[in-house]
Amino acid sequence: PSAGVVFPKPYSKHCYYHGRVRGLPGSWAALSTCHGLRGMFSDGNFSYGIEPVGSGEVSQHLMVSPAGFVYACCVYVCLFILCEGHYDDFCPPQVRRGQRTVQTETKYIELMVVNDHELFVQLRRSTTQTKNFAKAVVNMADAVGIYKEQLNTRIVLVAMETWSSENRVSVGDDALLTLRDFMKYRKESIKERCDAVHLFSGRTFMSSRSEAAYIGGICSITRGGGINEYGSVGPMAITLCQSLGQNIGMLRNKERPAAGDCRCPDPWLGCIMEDTGYYLPRKFSRCSIDEYLRFLQQGGGSCLFNKPSKLLDPPECGNGYVELGEECDCGSLVECARSGANCCKKCTLTHNAMCSNGLCCRDCKYELRGVTCRDAVNDCDIPETCTGDSSQCPHNVHKLDGYMCDAGQGRCYGGRCKTRDGQCRTLWGYNSADRFCYEKLNSEGTEKGNCGPDSSGQGWVQCNKQDVLCGLLLCTNLTAKPRFGELQGRLTSLTIHHQNRYLDCMGGHAVLDDGLDLGYVEDGTPCGPNMMCLERRCLPVTTFNLSTCPGSSTSRICSHHGTCSNEVKCICDPDYTGKDCSVFDPIPIPTPPDGPEKYRGPSGTNIIIGSVAGAILLAAIVLGGTGWGFK
Repeated sequence: PSAGVVFPKPYSKHCYYHGRVRGLPGSWAALSTCHGLRGMFSDGNFSYGIEPVGSGEVSQHLMVSPAGFVYACCVYVCLFILCEGHYDDFCPPQVRRGQRTVQTETKYIELMVVNDHELFVQLRRSTTQTKNFAKAVVNMADAVGIYKEQLNTRIVLVAMETWSSENRVSVGDDALLTLRDFMKYRKESIKERCDAVHLFSGRTFMSSRSEAAYIGGICSITRGGGINEYGSVGPMAITLCQSLGQNIGMLRNKERPAAGDCRCPDPWLGCIMEDTGYYLPRKFSRCSIDEYLRFLQQGGGSCLFNKPSKLLDPPECGNGYVELGEECDCGSLVECARSGANCCKKCTLTHNAMCSNGLCCRDCKYELRGVTCRDAVNDCDIPETCTGDSSQCPHNVHKLDGYMCDAGQGRCYGGRCKTRDGQCRTLWGYNSADRFCYEKLNSEGTEKGNCGPDSSGQGWVQCNKQDVLCGLLLCTNLTAKPRFGELQGRLTSLTIHHQNRYLDCMGGHAVLDDGLDLGYVEDGTPCGPNMMCLERRCLPVTTFNLSTCPGSSTSRICSHHGTCSNEVKCICDPDYTGKDCSVFDPIPIPTPPDGPEKYRGPSGTNIIIGSVAGAILLAAIVLGGTGWGFK
């Protein structure tokens, strides 16, 4: 259809490569050869961009240096090498999994890209060129190693849509307004399974930045997305890295100290989340990395631990993902040589092998049932265990909203434990104020205490008596500035005498780049016995549709032998199974190696299994300029 989803054809030309500059071990390259040569490369000191000039397959190219100088050049393929075969000295080592933590386990951002009509027009109204351009941007963002090397995270393109007839949402000058409309469109119209959806737009937004995204929105159907304005492949790749960085919990490095752990390790090229423009930044600051890890450890990004089961492009042996028609895929030749080669040859399991890699695969055999493959990260998470008949750790899930946490002080919501004390400590460094502060200030409906702005945006809404604990977040003390976001308006700072005590009541509006005000009590926070906050109202826990798993009632959950997950499925305790965890099925004790027969686990060598976090088929040539999120 002229304006519908662009589905991949049975055959898709492979023209996206990763690699190194020949003879320079510290170099890297990410390149597309679909329509001429475009991409980025580095000699180990400086990064450069390259773009074709003209419409032919063979043409002159422009190369952009860090200083912005443009050169006409010819490209010689012999200058570059593939990251395969016997080039171990040049190719980056694969991170081997040791202890399975949120940091060491490979994460995957399953990304869908939507190309708007303006981008389609910019690219000569060609669906093929538009698709290849978007694929080159994503390939470059994943290829240059920013996410893979520093965050142990891959960016995987799983779906694409091109608006070839007209835009399906209003794409205007206001980037945030466009983002909100686009995310509404995602919720109502996009059915593809993905972790984030990003709009690639051909227009220029009236903003100092080239992107906008919801902070911490990954995995959410209403906040998991961003928008990126048109530029050459390199700048758009860095812009995409920035907007995805916000999705996974990173903030702009606006007012980070010049020294200490937050200092950018690359003062010449700058860092990805810097608030001032640098050409071709390729690193995250220590603070950005810590923000991401904290986001994961607090229960955010649970969907990132699930390995993609479907990619946009047709199946290809050697890309590190087990796809239709494959028994295994340990990645490129170099990656297979490091891990999985004994179990997998040309995407077929070797003799007697059950698997080649995965958290539940060891020595080509399945791990025993009940072996923990992913630990819980907090009170609201659920540890995953191997099933005994698969190499893959089960999907990462967390407890259903409403479970008690933090020794009964909080409630689980979205995989995180919500308490007012925790929110105050995170934002301001101190505990929550006394309940009387909330009753006194939030019922007044002023800047000092309220339940949000009114419809005009000029005044404030008074909290109803039952909703005061869901309004403005009030703490016992405040730092001069919030730890996250920008302070808007004046700080609330009041001392109240109540029942022979002096109570400190302090709060403020801390607004993120995406418009979210962190100064309010978060959804899911307890506000009374069996009550939780939702959109600044205090509602009964029953409103959240809890205890709906099989074998559950008001007095028991999953037959008392399991935990109800966010997928509304029972995760059974060891020794129990069944949809409602009512079947007693003790885990068999493995026979010692010197016994009659070593425990092998279930048979079935032809089970199609997911494999390791392999890289895209690595090959390279000369690559192209990078920008970042600023104009």
